Amino acid sequence: MNVELLYHTPDPERAVATAARLCYAPVGASELMETLSEERIEKVLRTILTSGHFSTLEHASYTFAIDGVSRAMTHQLVRHRLASFNQQSQRYVTFKDEPDFIRPKSVEEAGAQEAFDEAAKAAFDAYAKLVELGVPAEDARYLLPNACETKIVVTMNIRELLHFFNVRCCSRAQWEIREVACKMLELVRPTAPLIFKQAGPGCVKGACPEGKMSCGEPWERVEL
Repeated sequence: MNVELLYHTPDPERAVATAARLCYAPVGASELMETLSEERIEKVLRTILTSGHFSTLEHASYTFAIDGVSRAMTHQLVRHRLASFNQQSQRYVTFKDEPDFIRPKSVEEAGAQEAFDEAAKAAFDAYAKLVELGVPAEDARYLLPNACETKIVVTMNIRELLHFFNVRCCSRAQWEIREVACKMLELVRPTAPLIFKQAGPGCVKGACPEGKMSCGEPWERVEL
């Protein structure tokens, strides 16, 4: 798995604070952008994060490249509708060589690697045979499993990122998307340390909100 931060809004904390201050300022956003002091930015951000006025967080966004993950993971990822996605197409990309398959650790722990690998290879062999017989890749792909490795570009604004981290960094999240979320959090925190200081699952800020479904363990904070 590889998660890379491709791009983000320059100086995201200043951008967010500027948007927030504009609501109450007699001057324009461009002037605010230039004149807000670091102390003022910090004060505004603390007010935003404690008051729950999160609309201003939508003015800064982040774009990630995520490779070496399964389609089982990306099917979960695209459920986050307040984001933009572009994924490697199995319709327009015809696999001539056997693709990588993402094999969960639980398969190895159960000693089921051989069964898993044989099933994945059989699926690809059938796919390749259909393509050889003239079946379009967009139809042959119906045979490919969720384990197929894929690549995806994801853009989220800060408000959606905080929600994403809240639900997907939790130990209850599926292991692969949790790993992706934690890697993304590790990448964004240095760019906006005040905003992302308490980003993560609900237990970061206090008691676990999962109730009887709680794992009962404190979250291992992602270190910079």
